[in-house]
Amino acid sequence: MSYLSLQDVSKTFRTATGDVEAVAPLSLHIVQGEIVTFLGPSGCGKTTLMRMVGGLERPTTGQILLDGQPLGGPDRRRGMVFQSYAAFPWLTVAGNIRAGLRYRPGISRSEQADQIARLIDLVGLTGFEDSYTSRISGGMRQRVAIARTLAADPDVLLMDEPFGALDALTREHLQTQLMRINRTEGKTTIFVTHDVEEAILLAHRTLVFSARPARVIEDIDVSTLLPPAARDTETRDQPAFLDLRKRIQTVLRQEHHEGSKADVA
Repeated sequence: MSYLSLQDVSKTFRTATGDVEAVAPLSLHIVQGEIVTFLGPSGCGKTTLMRMVGGLERPTTGQILLDGQPLGGPDRRRGMVFQSYAAFPWLTVAGNIRAGLRYRPGISRSEQADQIARLIDLVGLTGFEDSYTSRISGGMRQRVAIARTLAADPDVLLMDEPFGALDALTREHLQTQLMRINRTEGKTTIFVTHDVEEAILLAHRTLVFSARPARVIEDIDVSTLLPPAARDTETRDQPAFLDLRKRIQTVLRQEHHEGSKADVA
């Protein structure tokens, strides 16, 4: 059953040189608890689509529903994590997470302390509670940003290339943690990435987008090929993973080729 529904949604930007269609009319249905990865060429419109779900952009046509209710501007039901390390540098790790709890005013001080401890453990930062985020690594700051977002208890987690600026080992570690978080928290998640392996590893479903304007050219149920509960860092070596990576790369190469021909024309 659809939990997050996009119905005939499109986006056109007006510019000084004319209209630019970023997202062609499309409809998507996402089940509660799914991780859906958005994968496609740079500038194709996948981030614009995610921003519309988050309320940061208004659709030109169509509507977006969460649990049957139309969505408007940003609210606590949708938590966002971006590529930049959005931790507050003047606060400690615990202070950052406490800032996320301000969206839940009914929680007592003792409940706040329990939630902070739970989230610090969940993202693997035990022992760094009193460290200022200006003095920890980029990967740790990104974990703080994820924990602070989860502290607000959003219904949907929106992640725009959150690991894109990290080194390979840190990125791999955070991918593993995100899978663990999904198993524990069950948050419906949209994850935007350019990385084919990341898109496959994290996803219950992977949506492959065309060049701008964004259209879904592949909707792949990754869970049927790679059960999420069994995934780990070794999953990348499995034949099913390698076959799926090759299939998606072929689609993306073809899309890039078609886009290049259109540019020449």
